[in-house]
Amino acid sequence: MRITIYTRNDCVQCHATKRAIESRGLAFELVNLDTQPEAIDALRAQGFRQLPVVITDTLSWSGFRPDMINRLVPTRKAASA
Repeated sequence: MRITIYTRNDCVQCHATKRAIESRGLAFELVNLDTQPEAIDALRAQGFRQLPVVITDTLSWSGFRPDMINRLVPTRKAASA
């Protein structure tokens, strides 16, 4: 599963979302809108108005949403030792 998180440096909800996804052992791509402001218009065109924005293969949402984060499942399970 591909996960992209759109964030800003001083966004508390963004940091909480990143920590929650990391704690589940999921990899993600981070797009910082402070350094890549050209992505803002694309997000607005999709109807997003708050950060963070999380986009996966099948889900997308904005804001800190533990309920949605809990729906994320890794595509491959780690091999047992």
